[in-house]
Amino acid sequence: MRALGDYLQVKVHACVGGTSVKEDQRILLNGVHVVVGTPGRVFDMLRRQSLRSDSIRMFVLDEADEMLSRGFKDQIYDIFQLLPSKVQVGVFSATMPPEALEITRKFMDKPVRILVKRDELTLEGIKQFYVNVEKEEWKLETLCDLYETLAITQSVIFVNTRRKVDWLTDKMRGRDHTVSATHGDMDQNTRDVIMREFRSGSSRVLITTDLLARGIDVQQVSLVINYDLPTQPENYLHRIGRSGRFGRKGVAINFVTKDDERMLFDIQRFYNVVIEELPSNVADLL
Repeated sequence: MRALGDYLQVKVHACVGGTSVKEDQRILLNGVHVVVGTPGRVFDMLRRQSLRSDSIRMFVLDEADEMLSRGFKDQIYDIFQLLPSKVQVGVFSATMPPEALEITRKFMDKPVRILVKRDELTLEGIKQFYVNVEKEEWKLETLCDLYETLAITQSVIFVNTRRKVDWLTDKMRGRDHTVSATHGDMDQNTRDVIMREFRSGSSRVLITTDLLARGIDVQQVSLVINYDLPTQPENYLHRIGRSGRFGRKGVAINFVTKDDERMLFDIQRFYNVVIEELPSNVADLL
């Protein structure tokens, strides 16, 4: 948005946790056109009246399902309570669970719903495969075998916990694989540096969790590996959507243990897709 703003003379400011409150206040009091932020910091700026609610003409809640599932519901509701009655509200989400629809009922006046059928959600251009690894402890060897076999521009590896991000990062580096890692326990400045390196291509492999899946928007990502399958089918779309962006082809590989077979079935049923076993010529697909 800042890049667009440079050409449109639009001032954009990011309000996120882990940064200076006083600096946010100074910039907001000097005046901006667009504020992009996290619920906690935005509410704090509204509460301090550094962000003037009576000057807000449009409020957009992006990634609504993820926000609500991550425990931001109370903060989001608090923000809505401070907004003027005539504000235009937009709620955007790749999936629309009951919690997100509840927001439209509570805080929107005669909302117009634009919904996409589930079977239209799976992204074209992304080939999806699974690898039967049988046991959890076999995943690491399988991952290393893949990286020794494939020529990959950039890739993202998803696991389900922050602790596992750190564990897998240490294991990969211990085997001389150059990887970066990011998760919610890191401060914002550290995450920003890591993401800049990944976008620039100086880092080619990123290990992360669902929390940051939707913030990864890199054109060169050709491969997504679900080291752990997501705990909810809805998050599968957000993960594999990191590859094959901007019309490029991409590959998603899912590691499946005995315990994961039910979730793999649920994902296929949810999106009406067939995820095939990884072929031996996978290198030709990248």
